[in-house]
Amino acid sequence: MKVSNPIFNNRAIQLLQQCKTLDTLSQVHAQMITTGLILHTYPLSRILLLSTTLASSLSYTLTIFNQALNPSIFLFNTLISSLTKSLHKQKHHTHIAFSLYTRILTHTTLRPNNYTYPSLFKACGSHPWIEQGRALHTHVLKFLEPPYDHFVQASLLNFYSKCGKVGIARYLFDQITQPDLATWNSILSAYARNASVNSVSDISLSMEVLSLFSDMQNSLIRPNEITLVALISACADLAALSQGTWAHIYVLKNNLELNHFVGTALIDMYANCGCLNLANQLFDQLPQRDTFCYNAMIRGLAIHGYGHQALQLFEKMRFERLVPDDVTIVVTMCACSHVGLVDEGCNVFESMKEAYGIEPKLEHYGCLVDLLGRAGRLMEAEERVLAMPMKPNAVLWRSLLGAARVHGNLEIGEVALRNLIQLEPETSGNYVLLSNMYAMIDRWNDVKRVRKLMKVHGLDKVPGSSLVEVDGAIHEFIIGDKTHPRSKEIYSKLEEICRQLQVYGHNPRIKEVLFDIEQEEKEDALSYHSERLAIAFALIASDSNAPIRIIKNLRVCGDCHASTKLVSRIYGREIVVRDRTRFHHFKDGSCSCLDYW
Repeated sequence: MKVSNPIFNNRAIQLLQQCKTLDTLSQVHAQMITTGLILHTYPLSRILLLSTTLASSLSYTLTIFNQALNPSIFLFNTLISSLTKSLHKQKHHTHIAFSLYTRILTHTTLRPNNYTYPSLFKACGSHPWIEQGRALHTHVLKFLEPPYDHFVQASLLNFYSKCGKVGIARYLFDQITQPDLATWNSILSAYARNASVNSVSDISLSMEVLSLFSDMQNSLIRPNEITLVALISACADLAALSQGTWAHIYVLKNNLELNHFVGTALIDMYANCGCLNLANQLFDQLPQRDTFCYNAMIRGLAIHGYGHQALQLFEKMRFERLVPDDVTIVVTMCACSHVGLVDEGCNVFESMKEAYGIEPKLEHYGCLVDLLGRAGRLMEAEERVLAMPMKPNAVLWRSLLGAARVHGNLEIGEVALRNLIQLEPETSGNYVLLSNMYAMIDRWNDVKRVRKLMKVHGLDKVPGSSLVEVDGAIHEFIIGDKTHPRSKEIYSKLEEICRQLQVYGHNPRIKEVLFDIEQEEKEDALSYHSERLAIAFALIASDSNAPIRIIKNLRVCGDCHASTKLVSRIYGREIVVRDRTRFHHFKDGSCSCLDYW
């Protein structure tokens, strides 16, 4: 026969559960003191928990705790946990939580246990507490015996995930024998957060999300909204339309909430896959739209070259009394930049502080320089860089260098490169931009000098990489790639394409190809660019009525742009290429960018 503990059934404990104000809590607290109930651990822990939610400051809670005689590790853990649950409201609670942990370490008889660390790791996921989290990891190894508790493992994994340490997070994940949904979400979000399309390695992170999600399905763990946001974000990076659409259908079929987090991810995914009409439809159907939803839709319009529509949506957002944030200004200015709406973009920049109280950051100045540079207003762009209230970063100088290359302004290009080399001496793309500029004006000795500088620094040009989705499978190509199982067919198709291009009068633009090879070899080098291999493969492997969708890690070169326009006409195929900065929709011999990119 089980005998119930009278402490748990005490009248004061029952009254505690009814306390809604600090006054009523104080009355119950006084009763517990007079009856001696406060000397017992469980009633004291209930008082501590409730006081952190009802009291306006922590002084009341800490006074109660400090009056406890020989508080147990349970009481320490209870208070630390309560403090870290309210971090979103009170950032200084982190300091107090760690001061309590220090008291545990200096106590003669207490020792941290499995319940101590999960709460502390939760408090360490942002600056300036990241280093504390790494130190805590060593304490786990010191004070706890393996195998570690599941909650300790999960909290460690979540900490490194938030810090962007994907490799460590994956190692910890692989140590967990039966990960639950929260653990799966943590590792999936770690990969998704750190993935982008700026390099091959980052694309690999998104590929890993798809692979992990497949493993999760095999483990019979059902995904929730958090899982699907990570999956959809990865699909957006990879332009994996089939998988992204599957995730959308899964949400609808399983009656999951199409909240603004899932909605924003889906808008971003459809826009990144070149399906702007679907992104628009989804945006219009969302029951609630916040600033993040608007940012995603404006960005989608921007990268597809719909600057006027993006400005209209920006105005609609203001009409609905949603306050623009830093990102809103960036994506709206980018939309203006891609279509040459210079005055409109400058007005957005000038209004951000006056109208919305947003101080311009480096990203906003970067947009302004890009806006002016693309339009050929290079002197004005350079003046803006030099007059900035903060030190220009490499992105700004690279934007100015790129604009100088497009418009043939060698003087500003050389100034930009000198500053870039100081900031990023190991980045090959900076040298390549200037080398290409010299090549355009036939200054081959300077081309040779820049290439020699690259060799001295041991730098190689970043290889072009393109992804194309065919029948739900993603295929990756790099320049001159011959590793694909259908390589012979691909190169045979390439030869056919080259012959057709000649028939239609295409003259290869060989200025930017390395100068120390023969004319014919230069033309071959252009023919083997990664997007051309991807197009050739799609032509032989995909439905002849389906659009060809490609993502490329670098800016599309001038010759590939010109030849892809012709290929879309010759083969009657719509070709959608997403390069490092925007979308190009090639159809019937023309491109949506109108050669302004």
